[in-house]
Amino acid sequence: MDAIILDSTHHLLATAWFAIIGLFLVFYVVLDGFDLGMGILSLAAPSEHYRGAMMRSIGSIWDANETWLVIVGGTLFGAFPLVYGTVLHGLYIPITLMLLGFILRGVSFEFYALSSRKKLWGTAFGLGSLLAVIAQGFALGGLLAGMKIENGLFIGGIFDWFSAFSLMVVLGVIAGYCVLGANYMILKFSGALQNHAYTRSTIFSLLMLFFAGVVTVWTPLQYPYIFERWFSMPNFLFFALLPLAALLSFYMLFKALRKRAERAPFIWSLLIFLFSFIGLAATWFPYIIPGALTIDQAAAPANTLIFMLLGIGVLIPVMVAYNIYQYSVFSGKIDPDAPQHPH
Repeated sequence: MDAIILDSTHHLLATAWFAIIGLFLVFYVVLDGFDLGMGILSLAAPSEHYRGAMMRSIGSIWDANETWLVIVGGTLFGAFPLVYGTVLHGLYIPITLMLLGFILRGVSFEFYALSSRKKLWGTAFGLGSLLAVIAQGFALGGLLAGMKIENGLFIGGIFDWFSAFSLMVVLGVIAGYCVLGANYMILKFSGALQNHAYTRSTIFSLLMLFFAGVVTVWTPLQYPYIFERWFSMPNFLFFALLPLAALLSFYMLFKALRKRAERAPFIWSLLIFLFSFIGLAATWFPYIIPGALTIDQAAAPANTLIFMLLGIGVLIPVMVAYNIYQYSVFSGKIDPDAPQHPH
C-alpha cells in the first residue's frame, strides 16, 4: 500500500513539474520569440535607420527574455535529470548552434550601439537570431520525430535530428517567430515601419498556417499510436477543439490585420501558440521524450521534486511580477520617423 501511495505521489509531482516547465517554456517562446522574430525581420528592414529603431525597441528586454530559457534548462535538469543524458546527447549539434546564435546576437547588439559599421553588426544580429531559431526548430523537430533510446541511453546517430519532418518544423518555427515579431512591431511602432510590419505579419501568418497544417497532418501519420489517441472517442472531442480554436485564432488574426488593429494581432498570435502548445503537450503526455521515456521514468526522486517545488513556487510570482513591471516601464509607442534630438 505504501509503495502505491509513493508511486502515485511521485507521478503527481512529476506531472506538476511537467506542467510547470511547460509554463516556463510558453513564457520563453512568447517573450523571446518576438525579439528573435524581430531580429530575423531586421534582415529585411526597409533601411538601416529602421533597423536601428527595431533593435533599440528591444534593447531593454531582449536579454531578460532569454532568462526564461535558462530557467527551463535549470528546472529540467533538476526535475528530469535523465532527459539530459538522452535528449541533449542526441541534440548536441542544434543546441550548440543555438548557443552560438545567442552569442552572436549578444555581441552584435552591443557592437551595433557603439560601432560606426552599423550595417555589419545589424546583419550579424539578424543572422544570429536566424541561427538560434533554426537550431531551436531542428531540436524540436528532432525530438518530435522520435529518438532512439534503449535502457535510458541514447543509441541513435549524431544527425538523427535532421529529416524532412524536422525541416518542416524549422520553417514553421521561423514563420511563427516572425509573426510574433511583426505583431510586436505593430504594437510598438507607428508610421511607415508599422505599415511594413502589417505586411510582414500577413505573409508570415499565411506561412505559419501552412507549415502548422503540414506538421499537424504528418504527426499522426508518423506515429500510429498518436493517430489512435487523436481519433478515438472520447479523446477526439478534446483534440478536435484545439485545432478548431487555433483556426479561429488565425481567422481573427487575419481579420485584425485587415482592420489595422494594433493590440489584437499580437493577442491572437499568442493564442495560436498557446493552443498549439497545449495540443502538443496533451498529445505526448505522459511521455517527456515522445514514444521513449515517460515523465515517471525521467523524474527525480519525490524529495527532490518537493524541495524544488517549494523554492520555485516562491520565485514564480516574483519573476512574473518583474516581467510585468519591466514591460509596463518600457511600454509606449515609438515613432521611428520622428527627428532624433541629441542629448
